[in-house]
Amino acid sequence: MSEVSDRELVNQLQNGQLDALGELYNRYQRLVFRTVLAITGDYDAAGDLLHEVFLRLYYFIDKFDVSRPLQPWLYRMSTNLAYTWLKQNRNWWQSIEDMAEWLNVVGKRTPHELVVQKDDRERVQRALNSLPVAQRIVVVLYYLNDLSIQDISEILEIPAGTVKSRLHYGRKLLKKELEVRGLEDIEKLPDFKYEGS
Repeated sequence: MSEVSDRELVNQLQNGQLDALGELYNRYQRLVFRTVLAITGDYDAAGDLLHEVFLRLYYFIDKFDVSRPLQPWLYRMSTNLAYTWLKQNRNWWQSIEDMAEWLNVVGKRTPHELVVQKDDRERVQRALNSLPVAQRIVVVLYYLNDLSIQDISEILEIPAGTVKSRLHYGRKLLKKELEVRGLEDIEKLPDFKYEGS
């Protein structure tokens, strides 16, 4: 049995079949959640925004252009809602203890390695939170979601050159923040891309 395409599910949802929304939610909840969590740094907000993204999908489904892919719309809605949340909740230094629980621990580690890994994740999240929001969003989409410059440009509806600039300066600031926090290089952090999530 072949998997139903996003396009078919969107068509079904446009025709009032609510099961299609559930299938889309199951398919993309992890992607949306980890995106908004990485941008907001707040586990509770990420859960709320996850549901808000899919409520908006349901609410605006009749206006959705079925000839276009769904995933860029989900990224755009996720980043827009996360950005709005940040503007309304200037408390960007939330604890990420709950986030550490959500992130996947790859392989077997000793208790000491787990403590070091958790500490590194917290420092990465704090460094990420220190970036200006526009740069943070681009860094999250590029590193966490492995999107290309062109994909990010289309999702955020900004020129590719702007994406490159934000990524360049965001990476530079992030590297500086990580050095201040005792982490030498982004590339040496296996969890920076939140592997396995």
